[in-house]
Amino acid sequence: MARRETTGTDEAVAHLLAPCDPVVRKLATKARALVRELIPDAQEEVDSAAKLIGYSYLPETYKGLILAIALQRSYVNLMFSKGVELMAVDPDGLLEGTGKLARHIKVRTPERLEMPQVRELIKEAAARTPR
Repeated sequence: MARRETTGTDEAVAHLLAPCDPVVRKLATKARALVRELIPDAQEEVDSAAKLIGYSYLPETYKGLILAIALQRSYVNLMFSKGVELMAVDPDGLLEGTGKLARHIKVRTPERLEMPQVRELIKEAAARTPR
């Protein structure tokens, strides 16, 4: 992750989301609430240049990155830094991508975030991330 803002993250998130489409703002806000509920001990980092909100146990390192909410034009991605490892516990095939390590879930509707499978992948990602 490039430039991170770790202090005043509520303000940094508001600034990041301000120019986004209202649908994207709503999805990102709901995703953020879900991640904070499921992994409250993760540190939140805003990367304005990459247009994402990261959650980490070891701030400012990729090694400790659990996942990120990446803003797209009309949806958000839940990006799992160690997503390849999670594919074994993703029987529904929610994870997408072709990278060596990362995978993502496209979130186009709030209902997607309510799926128990999404919650389980977030919890599993946190359990597999070094502290």
